[in-house]
Amino acid sequence: MRHVASVAGRELRSLFVSPVAYGVLSLFSMLAGMFFILDLGWFEQVLFQFQQYPGQLADFNLNDGLLHEFYGSISVILLFLIPGITMGVYAAEKTNGTEELLLTSPLTIWDIVLGKFAAGAIFIAVLIGIVGLFAGMLFLYGDPEVGKTASGLLGLLLTGWTYVAIGGFASAVTRSQIVAFLITLVVLVTLLLLPGIAEFGIAGSAPGVSDTLRYLSVQLHFDPLLNGLVDTADLTYFAVMIGSFLVITKAAVESARWR
Repeated sequence: MRHVASVAGRELRSLFVSPVAYGVLSLFSMLAGMFFILDLGWFEQVLFQFQQYPGQLADFNLNDGLLHEFYGSISVILLFLIPGITMGVYAAEKTNGTEELLLTSPLTIWDIVLGKFAAGAIFIAVLIGIVGLFAGMLFLYGDPEVGKTASGLLGLLLTGWTYVAIGGFASAVTRSQIVAFLITLVVLVTLLLLPGIAEFGIAGSAPGVSDTLRYLSVQLHFDPLLNGLVDTADLTYFAVMIGSFLVITKAAVESARWR
């Protein structure tokens, strides 16, 4: 684990030495703030309308009316932002000619893969921490549910870590950062659209395949967490997805050592 921490530290230092990390943090904070204000404005409009119907007002709360929409918007931002963060994880090493030095070092392949993933996971945790600050402001002026608020943040964190694992794999199989970005984006968008593909494509003719496609969708397992339901089946899904992509990333990196 000492070598994993060393690799993660190296990756984070290289990220924060360049303006990339600060640019991403600034852009993410700006977008998160914009969506938070928009969702807050929409919440106030709906709340004003519901005040005319007290029966409906009883079922309207900050979590369902505001944070649900806000977290959903953040998940879409992550879908487009993370490919840009991960595209150079391995591809940049190949472009800069440092891949051979890394692969011939005393580090194991798992040290490299887990270290790079840990660096990305820490950076995503910082982004989700920013989201948590916006959500935390609601506790100063309202009374959102603590459990539901926290489970939504957990869902965003696990979704972001899954995207990082996918992005790392895409970067490991190509020398081009642009190609890595596009591969990651295509895979993430495909995972998002899988329920629709299953519904309108082969749902009737192949129910087993249809169920599998739905299960593979990240959104299907993010939504329960967004609604405050922490299920071990959903947590297992994220663990399996992350672990699977780390394994095939390790295989891709290892193949480069023997070329």
